Amino acid sequence: MKTINEAMAILIVWIISRTIARGNNGKYDYGMGKFENLARIITGGLILVSLLILVLAAIFRILFPANIGSEWAMVGMIIVVIMAAVDSYFWIKNYRIAMREPSPIMDSQYHLFRLKAIANLVVLVTLVIAVICAGNWWSVYIDPVASFIVMGILLYSGYTMIVSSLPDLLDQTIEEELQLIVMRELAEHFHNYEQIHEVKSRQSGGSIYVDIFLEFRSDQLMGNVQDIMDRMKQSLEISIPKSSVNIITSRGRNKCGSPYFFKNE
Repeated sequence: MKTINEAMAILIVWIISRTIARGNNGKYDYGMGKFENLARIITGGLILVSLLILVLAAIFRILFPANIGSEWAMVGMIIVVIMAAVDSYFWIKNYRIAMREPSPIMDSQYHLFRLKAIANLVVLVTLVIAVICAGNWWSVYIDPVASFIVMGILLYSGYTMIVSSLPDLLDQTIEEELQLIVMRELAEHFHNYEQIHEVKSRQSGGSIYVDIFLEFRSDQLMGNVQDIMDRMKQSLEISIPKSSVNIITSRGRNKCGSPYFFKNE
């Protein structure tokens, strides 16, 4: 049941990835980054469902303890070794992709396969110990104890995936480190504009969007203003990877009465 549940998580992520790969066809001006975060939340949610399945199985085994048969344990070891090898392969492969091209989808996938690989190793160790210690009265509890170890890993991984996706879905502003890059750029060009009215930012999947509202002197030629905005935009997009920056002309102060503040979309 747990393996089928994890397979469903991978299938759903594949469907979402396929949708993203086809493009937004002009339907999503800010890209499809939220689909990626949705995929990560679904993966985390299904991991928590796996946790529930394991809790029920462990409770049943505690109430009705039983020895693990040596013959079937040997078969189980062979199966688990194969599964651990396959999961480790996809763990490493997806991790390399995630490091090269960071995205919520690849982050969720390498975490999922890492979880599966570690869980299989725990099962392997459990089977080995159960066979070696088969003659002891307490050996019947080796299986449920190992299940609780896997439960802890499942709970941590599922919770982390869901929580890490919420800021993007709620359009939280970009990290402070990136905000400092924007502030530094604005400081370098302070003599080219009259006032900063607002800076809006958000992250969508692996993409970052920044809108900067500036007021320029009324006697400046539009060609000069456009040249300044283009230089700032190009500089920021180079400094902030995978970003899309818009410099927008504006007049008057913002509603908060502050000449400069960051806010989300």
